[in-house]
Amino acid sequence: MSKSIKEASLLDAVIPLILLIIMMGSAVYLFSDNSSYGPNQIALLMAMGIAAIIGLKNGHQWKDIEQGIIKGISMSLGACLILFAVGSLIGTWMLSGTVPTLIYYGLALLNPQFFYAASCLICAVVAMSIGSSWTTAATVGVALIGVATGMDMSLAITAGAVVSGAYFGDKISPLSETTNLAPAIAGTDLFEHIRYMLWTTIPSFIIALVLFVILGFTADTSATGARIEQMQAVLANSFELGVHLLVPLVILLTLAIKKMPAFAAVSIGALLGGIWAVLFQSNLVTSLNTSEYSGAVAQLIVVWTALFDGVVFSTSDENLNSLLSRGGMSSMLNTVWLIICAMSFGAVLEHVGLLKRIVATLLKGADTIGSLVSRTILTCFGTNIITADQYISIVMPGRMYQTAFTDKGYHQLNLSRSLEDGGTLTSPLIPWNTCGAYMHSVLLVHPFSYAMFTFFNLINPILAIIYAYVGIKILKLDPPKVTVKPSV
Repeated sequence: MSKSIKEASLLDAVIPLILLIIMMGSAVYLFSDNSSYGPNQIALLMAMGIAAIIGLKNGHQWKDIEQGIIKGISMSLGACLILFAVGSLIGTWMLSGTVPTLIYYGLALLNPQFFYAASCLICAVVAMSIGSSWTTAATVGVALIGVATGMDMSLAITAGAVVSGAYFGDKISPLSETTNLAPAIAGTDLFEHIRYMLWTTIPSFIIALVLFVILGFTADTSATGARIEQMQAVLANSFELGVHLLVPLVILLTLAIKKMPAFAAVSIGALLGGIWAVLFQSNLVTSLNTSEYSGAVAQLIVVWTALFDGVVFSTSDENLNSLLSRGGMSSMLNTVWLIICAMSFGAVLEHVGLLKRIVATLLKGADTIGSLVSRTILTCFGTNIITADQYISIVMPGRMYQTAFTDKGYHQLNLSRSLEDGGTLTSPLIPWNTCGAYMHSVLLVHPFSYAMFTFFNLINPILAIIYAYVGIKILKLDPPKVTVKPSV
């Protein structure tokens, strides 16, 4: 006879979370920036083990929990494939001169005082065009980090500007997966959802741009001119530069606009980078050959290596070497490790009912629109922390709060907007979330370093909560029409 399953208590639900917070805090304290390279993974697996033990105590079977873990990991495999493709793309785009060309022209065109604001705006336009914050960060974002290095600008602020712009564009683009997912879960129209989001999104973005302008004017740019000339000279001596090297970027953005799946589009971009390297950086490719082969075979080996293990350059500029020597699928292995551990932890919490118990507690006493919106946003943020996936942070709270808004007489657009304000925007702020781990791998800046400068991502959820409590742009359901029959 099978053992009956006992409903999880609130104490059951919070124990793994408290232990995870303690272990994560200890990991950051003891290992600093290296906490995401093993310590956080162990903390997540330990917390997962505690959650599994609680589930066993409540009557769940280990084989069912294990299947839940496998299901949770499988949900992240698409993101893992994209990560590997992005690693290859970075490797071949460094080798082909595509990223160095972007850096070279960026150094020439971008004014240091407006650099942060311009970076945010550029990423916003690109992300809005293609509907992908990830692709934007892996292409334009990487180049802007290179430009920041050349200008001696803050990499943390630059990363914050890149993330802010990328997520603004992603959030209001009809091509974005999350922008389509939120209204689908809430039961609203896509374009009505986007129009309704603009009331919180546009003011937040304007405030963010103003803050980036202020930071740009307060930055020390006294030595910028000489540093830019030095870096441009090294780039010109190391690579064959020209606008034709931007063709892989144009093709990738075109494929994204045409809504080709991200894994396929990025993979094509990576292969194009390899072809461009052989065509336009032949001398450089040959110089990087360390094998016993020569000619076309040697070039094939160098490109092949760039795809799986990146490239290593040795120029006269050490900062440039550390910036350009990167890429390859192998560079993403640690990020995939972190994602798998995080998804395993979230899967156990969901399977044994601990996550449901926490959300049920949060729903108690949510009587006003202010409390509904604030709890929805906080639940999305909490789900991003616990399950480490922005899609789950939209789907799960969306399902749980689906009737709460209409029961109180408020339109579902309030829910769909809140799901994006809380789910989409907070995901890159968490180091072990798929988005935070991705941004760290691509931009090489830890989320704890850039989080305080992601002004748009921080301001938008706060502004949405203020709107709800004050009653600004809160859409109510139309009252049902009552037909009065004429008396006979």
